[in-house]
Amino acid sequence: MKTLIINLVRRISVPVVIFCLLLGTILTGCAQVATPPQSQQPADVKPIQSTALPVVAGIPRFKIATTTSLYDTGLWNYLEPMFEKKANVRLDIVYAGTGVALEYGKRGDVDAVVVHDPEAEAQFIADGYGINKRSFAFNHFLIAGPAADPAGIKGLSPEQAFKKIYEGGMADPSKVKFISRGDNSGTHSKEKLIWQAAGYKYAADVEKSGPWYVETGKGMGPCLLMANEQQAYLLADISTFLAYKGKVSVVPLVEQGALFLNVYDVMAINPDKITTAKMLPTANAFINWLMSDEVQDIIATYGVAEYGRSLFNPLKGGGCSEPGCPKLEDYTVPVK
Repeated sequence: MKTLIINLVRRISVPVVIFCLLLGTILTGCAQVATPPQSQQPADVKPIQSTALPVVAGIPRFKIATTTSLYDTGLWNYLEPMFEKKANVRLDIVYAGTGVALEYGKRGDVDAVVVHDPEAEAQFIADGYGINKRSFAFNHFLIAGPAADPAGIKGLSPEQAFKKIYEGGMADPSKVKFISRGDNSGTHSKEKLIWQAAGYKYAADVEKSGPWYVETGKGMGPCLLMANEQQAYLLADISTFLAYKGKVSVVPLVEQGALFLNVYDVMAINPDKITTAKMLPTANAFINWLMSDEVQDIIATYGVAEYGRSLFNPLKGGGCSEPGCPKLEDYTVPVK
């Protein structure tokens, strides 16, 4: 009897194991993300009195693609359970650079995106993919590098600093290196904008100019660690830099400049363009929630206890007075 049972288990286990392996392979393949090929507020949005969600059976899954800086700093981990409880949904959050996040939206893989690349966002909306865009927070970029500062950029403008880094890297790549996201993210777009302001054509003059310029295709956190390892320069958002400050020895060298403004926006995926986007009421409620006093107050204090300053800045109360900084809208988007 014992031998019969063992043989029976063996005969059942082998096909089951094979099935599980095949299923795992299929699911893994489905999870792979293709490399993506990139503002104005909509004028037809009217105020509403309530952001209540429709009654649903069970707990629906609400999918968001968001930037790596919001993940690396831990802000989404903090906000996620709050919105899940408030809206009675389960959040599926994908963290990626802005280019990949917008590609998720174009493919209909998510219901909303949170990004920070004004030019790419404007094109996304113009192409009909995004609706109900709202700005809800901001921070700034900085240029970090080795404390020895071999390129001599400390205290310069962003454009002057990039010019010095370029010249130093071309002259001696063993001493001066620059780590680039190289991933079509909001940070990468900002970097290309600074290169342009410095008088360089990114594709022709910078991208393939030599070993001093390193494109990683990685998020902000990994790039900071790589810059630390190679004692290289890089453009970073201040929030992620502060979150990694205890892990790296590179220091802020350039922190002032109009080009450093970094605004975070949220928008829903347009169901008229993407038929798989079926969570517009939840997406609109999410947008309204990020603009609410509750979340704006959280943003204002998030990170203060650990870093002595907030990692992000809310737009509530005219918090940003710099040129080009949007205002927090005093109306919500319709939930329908």
